[in-house]
Amino acid sequence: MKSKPFSLSRQALLAAVLAGGGLLAATSCAAVNEARADKPRCEARVGQQAEAVHHAKRAAHLAALKDKLQLSAGQESAWDAFVQPMQPGPHHGGMDRKATREKFASLNTPERLDRMQAMAGQRQARMAARAEAVKAFYAQLSPEQQKVFDAEAMSHRQQGEHHRQHRHPHA
Repeated sequence: MKSKPFSLSRQALLAAVLAGGGLLAATSCAAVNEARADKPRCEARVGQQAEAVHHAKRAAHLAALKDKLQLSAGQESAWDAFVQPMQPGPHHGGMDRKATREKFASLNTPERLDRMQAMAGQRQARMAARAEAVKAFYAQLSPEQQKVFDAEAMSHRQQGEHHRQHRHPHA
């Protein structure tokens, strides 16, 4: 199947959608982890439950997208390759946040900067892998499926922005 080259606007749209999704996942994960820090076990479970709800909603969104795309049997392997890097990355919930902060505070400024650059590089690598997965999957879609994918990706991004605006009205 011959694919059309991506237009700059489509690349920008996909990059924005992926970045928004990554940002949404990162901020929600950070909020859950903040809520968990230094709390008794029963209160920490509430954060775990919120995280489970988030993952369930993510899975439901992907299932709905798959249904709307009406994939052919030949596109199933492309779907699997698309979904795999979209799964949440390494999770820091099991880490001792206080010890991690203390360790970070014990570093001098150049060491902290090096650590921050390393973490940013890891995030960038995950983002690049996700972008490549989206591009490869998108190339396997028919023009009609691409329209559905574009509409769903944009509506999901707008929902995320609406959620972020109303989650913390005092912030």
